[in-house]
Amino acid sequence: MPDDRPVSGRCLCGRVTLAAERLNRDVVYCHCSQCRRQTGHFYAAADVLDEHLDVTDDDALTWYAASDGARRGFCRHCGSALFWKANDSVRTSILAGCLDAPTGLTATAHIFVADKGDYYALEDGLPQHRVSD
Repeated sequence: MPDDRPVSGRCLCGRVTLAAERLNRDVVYCHCSQCRRQTGHFYAAADVLDEHLDVTDDDALTWYAASDGARRGFCRHCGSALFWKANDSVRTSILAGCLDAPTGLTATAHIFVADKGDYYALEDGLPQHRVSD
């Protein structure tokens, strides 16, 4: 589990900033085809309860309904992928790459490995799940 210290982050151009009082989960790598198509590789995301998340978007944060069950948040100016959120959830996944260091986070698992790209191997010893857990 991450420690209780706050984290902050931003998109590439800095128009969307975020602050989280504390994160709910360490980093999980998602290899589903949607995450890979959006980022060009795979997601590395932590998780925060919405009540602990503050986003300043300067009207730049845009949400894309990637499926009937979830949406993805990104900056409409620089294209930075920032968030993933299941519909009707009280939690938001934050892409770890947008967070300011030091994060204090560690990777804990791989999900949707049945969809992973054929050009890389998963050899880090972390638990691997064919779908989400």
